[in-house]
Amino acid sequence: MNVLLVGSGGREHALAWKIAQSPLVKRLVAAPGNPGIARVCETLPVKADDAEGLAALAREMKADLVVVGPEVALAAGLADRLATLGIPCFGPTARAAQLESSKAFSKAFLERHEIPTAGYGVYDKVLDAKAALDVFKPPYVIKADGLAAGKGVAISPDKADAEAEIERMLGGRFGAAGARVVIEEFMDGEEGSLFALCDGKQALLFGGAQDHKRAFDGDMGPNTGGMGSYSPAPVFTPDLVQQADERIVQPTIRKMAEEGAPYRGVLYAGLMATSDGPKVVEFNARFGDPECQVLMMRFAGDIVPYLLACARGDVSGLKAPAFKPQTVICVVLAAKGYPDSPLEGSIIRGADQDFGPHVQVFHAGTRRRDDGQLCAAGGRVLNVCAEGDDIAQARERAYDAIRKIDWPGGFHRTDIGWRALERG
Repeated sequence: MNVLLVGSGGREHALAWKIAQSPLVKRLVAAPGNPGIARVCETLPVKADDAEGLAALAREMKADLVVVGPEVALAAGLADRLATLGIPCFGPTARAAQLESSKAFSKAFLERHEIPTAGYGVYDKVLDAKAALDVFKPPYVIKADGLAAGKGVAISPDKADAEAEIERMLGGRFGAAGARVVIEEFMDGEEGSLFALCDGKQALLFGGAQDHKRAFDGDMGPNTGGMGSYSPAPVFTPDLVQQADERIVQPTIRKMAEEGAPYRGVLYAGLMATSDGPKVVEFNARFGDPECQVLMMRFAGDIVPYLLACARGDVSGLKAPAFKPQTVICVVLAAKGYPDSPLEGSIIRGADQDFGPHVQVFHAGTRRRDDGQLCAAGGRVLNVCAEGDDIAQARERAYDAIRKIDWPGGFHRTDIGWRALERG
């Protein structure tokens, strides 16, 4: 098989690493890729939001499968373009991807089909949004409607802070993505991420993980795209997973098909475990980042038949995905200043060394200088992932590897996995 992988982050490096292990794959190309991915497979400089360019590349390389990593490619309609060429695509159409690309669409869909989620309102004017705060109770959950790289969510402790967030979002902080805001009822509970592989008609559960959104230790600081993750997540008890599958995942796939937007690819369901059962916090139309990294390390089989079955529209012949019993943790190394103003260009030494059989370092935002040195080229720069018999051993291995990387220009959280550790 010839496979085209779209994207350039840590999620895509993990996917490339896993796909390259498949005996089914003859040629793997990543576009645009990154220096870490370039050590696994061929890379070509076609940007992830260039749907026409990527479709042309897929046709030129006679791709049997295109695997889409980032949401920007989905929102740009890459899956739609590939469908016209008859090329199987692991990733939903732009219409189906609205489950992620528009929070207003997603919330209305959930409400329409009585799928459990928080109460909400959608506003495009500052005065209307501020007035709506009287309907909700603090803390206030305020979200930019569109794609904001995981940073478009604010949880405000009081009304003054909420009003300031509304002004920032509707005032252009996230550009077109913030032209509308969604204000939600705050849900009390523990959050986790559940994944399902979908063929347009049905879904096959594909494990769970828990990430850390805040920038600093103790869940302090601004929201980010994710500063770390681990899997399995103790919050996902067998009973909770069954409820989530029956009440949320399967109805979502059925109803999307009934509405003429069959969903193919991976559905990321961000869930809150509440006293009333699981409720949807948000949907993503692709593997989470950094959740994908831990899932790929835990998955015990060949990932390609699963991706291809989704793309071709039939997962019925697949076995339930098998995962290693070990815990895998991912610690994100970010550039100083992230998420607001990450400093680019600082030199990173030691990231490409052999850390042993239990550790993988995935590149997220890196580039090679002309002199061959590795440097930071984004906010989240490296993902240090390690497996262990339990969360404590996995953490020890990950942080031991981090100490061997020389990068004064970066920072990381030191408490990834704290919830699992507290559970004992």
